[in-house]
Amino acid sequence: MVFGQVVIGSPGSGKTTYCNGMFQFLKLIGRKVAVVNLDPANDALPYECAVNIEDLIKLSDVMAEHSLGPNGGLVYCMDYLEKNIDWLQSKLKPFLEDHYLLFDFPGQVELFFLHSNAKNMITRLVKKLDLRLTAVHLVDAHLCCDPGKYVSALLLSLTTMLHLELPHINVLSKIDLIGKYGKLAYNLEFYMDVQDLSYLQHDLDQDPRSMKYRKLTKGLCDVIEDFGLVNFTTLDIQDKESVGNLVKLIDKSNGYIFAGIQGSVVEFSKIAAAPLDWDYYRTAAIQEKYMKDD
Repeated sequence: MVFGQVVIGSPGSGKTTYCNGMFQFLKLIGRKVAVVNLDPANDALPYECAVNIEDLIKLSDVMAEHSLGPNGGLVYCMDYLEKNIDWLQSKLKPFLEDHYLLFDFPGQVELFFLHSNAKNMITRLVKKLDLRLTAVHLVDAHLCCDPGKYVSALLLSLTTMLHLELPHINVLSKIDLIGKYGKLAYNLEFYMDVQDLSYLQHDLDQDPRSMKYRKLTKGLCDVIEDFGLVNFTTLDIQDKESVGNLVKLIDKSNGYIFAGIQGSVVEFSKIAAAPLDWDYYRTAAIQEKYMKDD
């Protein structure tokens, strides 16, 4: 049984920085970590890469040979990787005994809520290699400062969760920078727990950009609330306490926390149902630390 993370998110959300920081943190706490780069557009890797998709296919070659743009080229690369999944499985085999895996995926969001290639690859790896993976979806925290962008981030998070069908954690990344984008309309807990979205309707109604889309936006908010699946945790990748809290949450979601435990079903259930004694750090402490003027 091998544990790991599928790191996804929009361009600029900090995926590669996250993989580098998480790689360093997990090494410091004693885990053997292997980072798998599956982004053929990422040619400047800051971390030690165990498996690199560029050894199989390069985006620049695809764009030149098939006269494709970056987006079309990425879809082609993912299709090619899906058809050559045996290559990836063989590359992963040396790390299946004792390593924790970090999969660094491309930032093209269509791959995770529209196209099936990434999902098919992940599903096959999970079944064939007995992987226990958690999808870590990074969302730039500054989107909370704009109601329209925040609703878009919620919709993207929801559709990605439903599409990938993995244990899933949505993360407001770069939380340390959120104060630079202006004061939030509500406290941070509102955005993390995705509370009553009707409050956002008033803010959206004041924005001339969204006037003609009022009914559509309300409908999207209703869909998000009806599912009731989306919430967020926060991350400052340079803060070891913040990273540690996220690792605890990931370990609980993919079962890593139970891997070394031998006991009865009752003992397992006690751990699974135990309160998160660090929950304070999700909201109040984060707001106090990074949003002091609020």
